[in-house]
Amino acid sequence: MNGSLDQLIEMSRQLGDPALDLVILGEGNTSTRADAATFWVKGSGTQLIQADQGSFVRVKFEPILAALNRHSMNDKDVADLLKSSTVEGTRTPSIETFLHAQCLELPGVHFVGHTHPTVAVGLLSCLKSRELFAGPLFPDQIVLTGASCAYVPYTDPGLPLAKSVQRELRQFTHLHHRVPRVLLMENHGVIALGATAQEVLNITNMLVKSCRVLALTLAGGGPRFLAPDQIDRIDKRPDELARRADMK
Repeated sequence: MNGSLDQLIEMSRQLGDPALDLVILGEGNTSTRADAATFWVKGSGTQLIQADQGSFVRVKFEPILAALNRHSMNDKDVADLLKSSTVEGTRTPSIETFLHAQCLELPGVHFVGHTHPTVAVGLLSCLKSRELFAGPLFPDQIVLTGASCAYVPYTDPGLPLAKSVQRELRQFTHLHHRVPRVLLMENHGVIALGATAQEVLNITNMLVKSCRVLALTLAGGGPRFLAPDQIDRIDKRPDELARRADMK
């Protein structure tokens, strides 16, 4: 079996562990690059906790990425494209395949984990969710999930969401001159972007902790974000950079 697929299967099973409360039933999807032209992505209707080789399909990048530049596609067009772009596997690729394709094209990103943690979805469903996620609260949050996260307004899952993510990624990279480690999707869920499967797991776990801490701050008047100079210091400290590299 392909080495990256082995790692994807193990990562998916860990993300699907019911004890972590990241997904239930068929929620969530994962992916990794297979080679220069194709990638593995979770098939529709499968469960992360039960992931095996048959849970994933290998899909061509080019037609999926090209669809992001098309003006519109109806549901049948999308279904036909997903089918025709599949080169290995019998399942239908996840409706979020478009999202995964563009994420895997980002510099340094080789694994993607999309989950729906209860605490994160709860906060992302608040009236002022964007404001709640306006900054980091503690040092290790910065080390694992970055000094800031990309925030995506609610959009219909599938191709419309992928186009919305495309806009937010362009805006984020223009503003911060780096690729985000986390995408926060309003009223929906989260995405962790990593160089390795372990990094996706680490980012996801720290993101959940950050959401729990954030939820607790609401009982005491709301979050007190770290100051910009404090954030910059943690983000660039040599020892923290070394620790970040060790956790990939």
